[in-house]
Amino acid sequence: MSLRIVVCVKYVPDATGDRKFADDLTVDRDNVDGLLSELDEYAVEQALQIAEEADDAEVTVLTVGPEDAKDALRKALSMGADKAVHVEDDDLHGSDVMATSLVLAKAIEKTGYDVVIAGMASTDGTMGVLPAILAERLGVPQVTLLSEVKIEDGKVTGRRDGDSASEQLEASLPAVVSVTDQSGEARYPSFKGIMAAKKKPVESLDLDDLDIEAEEVGLEGSWTLVDSAAERPARTAGTIVKDEGEGGKQLAEYLASQKFI
Repeated sequence: MSLRIVVCVKYVPDATGDRKFADDLTVDRDNVDGLLSELDEYAVEQALQIAEEADDAEVTVLTVGPEDAKDALRKALSMGADKAVHVEDDDLHGSDVMATSLVLAKAIEKTGYDVVIAGMASTDGTMGVLPAILAERLGVPQVTLLSEVKIEDGKVTGRRDGDSASEQLEASLPAVVSVTDQSGEARYPSFKGIMAAKKKPVESLDLDDLDIEAEEVGLEGSWTLVDSAAERPARTAGTIVKDEGEGGKQLAEYLASQKFI
């Protein structure tokens, strides 16, 4: 039986762009370019490596987002994924991680899976909790923040590196896995891969397809919300310490006043 790998990816605003909040205090995605979250590229790479090692495997990339989110799917397909699933619905606007995890879980169950792979965090929200919440919703083990991952004999094994030690982890399939940016450099799509991606299937789903009510997602169904936001103050000129014999002392006094030392 084919090993079914589902990779959760996210279409995020370009971190180098001028990112702002919209009037409803959600992230303004209309006035900034978007792309596949860089941290999710590592998840796609690990999925492809696992598929290459398996006798028979299929890699499906899944995203939740607006029409433009298809660009993230196309990037993953051009890297080598086999097919894609795009959940798009106007009522999803403003969904937080809890609402998004519900949608992902329903889509994953509908698609079918043996292992779900995600990046360690998204580059816009940077919460890093979605894989754990997703595992809870699916009722399967989670093996998160891996810098090395393998699947064989119905089990997923991997190494999690900490500040002072490394852990070897193992879980039986089905399971949810997340990988860090230390898991291996993501491959660049080849021209052949880019052309082939245009012919790969992309399934579109909405809330009705997943039996989810509009009240369960979006701003209304989210567990968290942004209460207020303000633009970061313009950068001011720094403090210059002239060394006329007392430079070290002045520097220490300044650092102490700012509670750096």
